[in-house]
Amino acid sequence: MANTVHIDVVSAEASIFSGEAEFVVAPASGGEVGLYPNHAPLVTTIKPGALRIKQANEAQETLIFISGGLLEVQPGIITVLADTAVRGHDLDEAKAIAAKEAAEEALKNRTSDIDYASAQA
Repeated sequence: MANTVHIDVVSAEASIFSGEAEFVVAPASGGEVGLYPNHAPLVTTIKPGALRIKQANEAQETLIFISGGLLEVQPGIITVLADTAVRGHDLDEAKAIAAKEAAEEALKNRTSDIDYASAQA
């Protein structure tokens, strides 16, 4: 059996992932962090980006896109508390493009109560 660590990824809406991983790569606030079994305890904020999980006996990594949150590493377990999270295979390109275009249009018109500085970031 491979040396693994348990990982839980949860958002306010649901539990997104729970399982064993050989390694995890997370977009921490100071840059990407690679987490392997027996990693030192750690608590950090995470920025928007892709969380990559390599499961034992799986050829491809599991991708979960997160909008930010917290990452905690304890002996034997990694916990990701994401603001929002979507599995890579659940993403819909057409909906994402439509949402981007709507946001860009809202920025051009500037008629609604949107925080424009945040929307442009």
